[in-house]
Amino acid sequence: MTFRIQTEETVDAAVRRIASEQIDKAVKEINNPSIGRHETVHQVRKRCKKIRGLVRLVRPPLGDLYKSENARYRDAARELSGIRDAGAQLECFEALAETFRAPFADGAFDAIRGELEDRKQRVLREQQDFDVKLENFVEEVEAGKQSARSWELSGTGYRAIEGGLRKTYCRGRRAMEAAYADPSDENFHEWRKRVKYHRYHTRLLRDIWPPVMQPLRKELKQLSDLLGDDHDLAILKQTLLDDPDAFGPKRDLQAFLGLIDRRRAELQAMAGTLGQRVYAEKPKSFVRRLGRYWQAWRDESRRPSPKLVGQS
Repeated sequence: MTFRIQTEETVDAAVRRIASEQIDKAVKEINNPSIGRHETVHQVRKRCKKIRGLVRLVRPPLGDLYKSENARYRDAARELSGIRDAGAQLECFEALAETFRAPFADGAFDAIRGELEDRKQRVLREQQDFDVKLENFVEEVEAGKQSARSWELSGTGYRAIEGGLRKTYCRGRRAMEAAYADPSDENFHEWRKRVKYHRYHTRLLRDIWPPVMQPLRKELKQLSDLLGDDHDLAILKQTLLDDPDAFGPKRDLQAFLGLIDRRRAELQAMAGTLGQRVYAEKPKSFVRRLGRYWQAWRDESRRPSPKLVGQS
């Protein structure tokens, strides 16, 4: 099965199935010895985000359960964030080196790279309770799986998802406006989160009209990546500013910070152009349009297959 609502499913059955599948995949990834710690954490945190996107889609008909289930997966993922963040900063450095090759050619920023690598290794050494955290994570999501089996929605069909779809789209649109009105790190990070949830919703609904929904998914993935890279650079910059003496000569550090600012300006400009297109419609119009796709999709599934010429 897969992360999408399928033709033969009711919405509540699809939601229960998808949540259970994401939990099973997370547990399998944790128990896979061939996956490194950083990749394991990255994957299982994505599973939690997908489940949170799922419950957001059915937020109104899920009722009081929404708050507790959303908190369950938010808190479970948060417990594993430290080890992932340390690796992400080094990855961010390497991505910047790939973008601006010339300034890195003479090894001017090797001290920065070296300190980031040392910090990553220190986090690994200090995570002596990592296995315990993974065990606690598995225990929590397995309890979540039991809970998901009894989820019941107060609405059916498109009515079960239109409220959550509208809310997420509307919040993303407002977050985009806020980010460019006041371009703080916090505002861009908030927009990124809303984009990711909207992307998960388009993935869940991709079968309602694949020729339209799949390109939209692709553009949302691109937008999410742009904002994700910007967020990683913001965290890296703050790390450098918090302890500047640890990262080598001041002149090199200032030059590196300048590259961060330059790249962030590029990323935010690209995100703004793409965001204007992704969020071009007003929420009511967007949700009404997808509702028509949904109805045509459901009508098609109920229509008997046409007989071929010559069949009796």
